[in-house]
Amino acid sequence: MARWQFGITTVYHFLMVPLTIGLSIVVAVMQTAWVRTGKAHYLAMTKFWGKLMLVNFAMGVVTGIVQEFQFGMTWSAYSRFVGDVFGAPLAMEGIVAFMVESTFLGLWIFGWERLPKRVHLACLWAASLASTASAYFILSANSWMQHPVGIELVDGKPRLTSIWALLTNNTAIAAFTHTVSGGFAVAGTFLVGISAWHLWKKHKASTEEPLAGSRIDTVDDPDRKVWSASLKLGAWIGMVAFAAVALTGDTQGKLMFQQQPMKMAAAEALCHTEAPASFSIFAYGDVSRPDCENVKSITVPALLSFLAHNDFTTEVKGVQDLTALYEKKYGHNYPVDPSLGELSGKPVNYVPDLPVTYWGFRFMIGFGAIAAGAALLALWLTRRGRIPRTRWFPRLALASIATPFLANSFGWIFTEMGRQPFVVVPNPTGVDGVFMYTAQAVSPGVSAGQVLTSLIALTAVYGVLAVVEVFLLVRYAKAGVAGVMPPTDGDKRKPDDDVLAFAY
Repeated sequence: MARWQFGITTVYHFLMVPLTIGLSIVVAVMQTAWVRTGKAHYLAMTKFWGKLMLVNFAMGVVTGIVQEFQFGMTWSAYSRFVGDVFGAPLAMEGIVAFMVESTFLGLWIFGWERLPKRVHLACLWAASLASTASAYFILSANSWMQHPVGIELVDGKPRLTSIWALLTNNTAIAAFTHTVSGGFAVAGTFLVGISAWHLWKKHKASTEEPLAGSRIDTVDDPDRKVWSASLKLGAWIGMVAFAAVALTGDTQGKLMFQQQPMKMAAAEALCHTEAPASFSIFAYGDVSRPDCENVKSITVPALLSFLAHNDFTTEVKGVQDLTALYEKKYGHNYPVDPSLGELSGKPVNYVPDLPVTYWGFRFMIGFGAIAAGAALLALWLTRRGRIPRTRWFPRLALASIATPFLANSFGWIFTEMGRQPFVVVPNPTGVDGVFMYTAQAVSPGVSAGQVLTSLIALTAVYGVLAVVEVFLLVRYAKAGVAGVMPPTDGDKRKPDDDVLAFAY
């Protein structure tokens, strides 16, 4: 139940994180373009997408605070084990997030028409870069759990000896670049989906409706320029980001083959050692059995060997051989410890949930590929200023918004579930004894009933917040440019209405 609670709240929180990282920098680029050129459509883009970014940021802050509180609530044994290591990166994250990010974002929200343009722009850049730096410190802590470095073992607990080793952990660098690339992929698809819908609505409602294949700028409507520029920007960002996701993902995969070979063997349902090893595109049968006797796969010969070691001949160990190696190095049984309850002294299953890891890995890649395809299609259909007249285009664009979110979520589920039964994974070349089983990490003084209560309560609250966020995003996305630009003489709104009043 503790794992379910952390999993539900973390996956929900991480729906906001990549959009905040990617969209905040994109909005900063839009405002930079406005400050440099003075063109009105860049100002409209900044305020429209900035408004949606702020809604998402607010929800991200609310849901993110719970993550660290759970360390003390349900994972106190884990907190005691990693406390000497995690204190530094989490403190850095708190300073960056709550002092730099929040301060400068507040100045940006309230600084319109009050601060000089360049100072106001600098506030947004400071907030967006601080948000990215905040993610790095969190990922450094998470990556240490995947690959412990920069420590010594003192009285059975790891003690940090080099913060530099922790921050430059190759696992952290690979995870950070992959995560930030995923954030830009989310932001790009977000821009494409909403912009395509508005373009189609404008096209449909126009009394000067251009013929299919004509240019957007043949119609005298400044809003069209906002949406066409946003769509093209989003599509190009998406294409570049998805290429970066593939490259950084390849780097991550090669590190995982070295550091967590069981995770990657499970991701391929590779139960028996192969040389060369084939990459499984699709498998059918019972992948939950560690012997894989009933599994049939459609494979690409030797590709897995290349993904693991950059050649087409190297051996890749399977689940069964790796299980024997893990049992020899880390023991056949859990320690005899009353806090482990019924698992005390029982055999350890070193094989993660094969269906979750196998299909999580494929859903991550599959949804990412769909999102990349949607961005490429949007670029093609709107080439030279064209607007598709078919109904399926805006619907497909809106539906594609969900795909990078799903890819990110399945990627994290694979990453965290694939390392089980460990919460701190042993480093094959690191200090012996620095690892922790997940079953040892839960709070011994918290009853199952208490965990269940908090699980139900937090899930219910997060469900309400999900409704609130979707409602706000849909409301402000539908409002379009008219909902954010300052009132004109013919506007019926009150002159003192602030375009970001919702943030107050």
